[in-house]
Amino acid sequence: MEHAYRFSVAPMLDCTDRHFRVLMRQVSRHALLYTEMVVARALHHILREGPTGVAGAAEREQRLERLLGFDPEERPLALQLGGDDPAMLAEAARLGAERGYDEINLNVGCPSEKVQQGRFGACLMADPERVARCVAAMAAASDLPVTVKHRIGIDERDSFEELLTFVDAVAAGGARRFAVHARKAWLEGLDPKQNRTIPPLRWDLVQRLKQERPALTIELNGGLLDPDQCRQQLAAGLDGVMVGRAAYEHPLRWNGIDADLFGDGHPPARASTVVRGLLPHTDRWCAGGGRVWAIARHLVHVVEGVSGARHWRASLTRAAGARGAGVEALEEAARQLEERGL
Repeated sequence: MEHAYRFSVAPMLDCTDRHFRVLMRQVSRHALLYTEMVVARALHHILREGPTGVAGAAEREQRLERLLGFDPEERPLALQLGGDDPAMLAEAARLGAERGYDEINLNVGCPSEKVQQGRFGACLMADPERVARCVAAMAAASDLPVTVKHRIGIDERDSFEELLTFVDAVAAGGARRFAVHARKAWLEGLDPKQNRTIPPLRWDLVQRLKQERPALTIELNGGLLDPDQCRQQLAAGLDGVMVGRAAYEHPLRWNGIDADLFGDGHPPARASTVVRGLLPHTDRWCAGGGRVWAIARHLVHVVEGVSGARHWRASLTRAAGARGAGVEALEEAARQLEERGL
């Protein structure tokens, strides 16, 4: 787990579910992976307001498993939480510790309207003292590291001095690491997708933050597209790099990251080894009643830029989408790749 944050895969809604995380673990043995954001209030509702009795306890456990379950091979793994209530976040952090996560992360970066209505995500940057109270409560609830993922600013509150004020307050609350998305967020006028591309990237501000607060651990997130850019940012003095869409859409682009950043000399992953590495997880998932398509949908990006990729994707989609499909759909997909040396 030590220094896993040097390269991490950002939490992404509808992307970084348990299946993609197992896929990405075939690419990197050492990268820190994140869950999708889990709302602390949803966990609280399951625990405190759900059905009672023996049957109710079983139902609660099933619902918690859907939100918090993971395969042990996914570790090192961070649970990202969303919320603004210290007590609920502390309760959620305890759950994360009990279930074997390696750290807890608080989302202070999501700009979606739905998240704003819940008074958490990026809008919390306007209230650093509340974020500090949330972090302090989470840190007191378990021995796990508590980290924060946030923007460089919101709306017109985007000066470097305001960023420092936020980070200093949250660090005083007990945050051990900051993953900084190097774009500010517009809370009105831009949707979440636009907020990932339209506000200009300010990697320089994140570098300056590290220079002025050298004792803090600072990771850069936002706009990193390839390993060369990541190496450049680490060489500039940043402690870690966090990659989002470029990891999801081009997973094999990162198959040399373990050798580059962690000194691991195992052979780099190929498309076939990624698919074959998913077979044990797929077998367990299907045996528990899960559909193989939930896993296969993440594989469409594993093959890119080679002749026949479209045909392979179409074949996988047909096989994995068929009624009653199981692990054999991925076994055949792996065999096809191996035949082509991929």
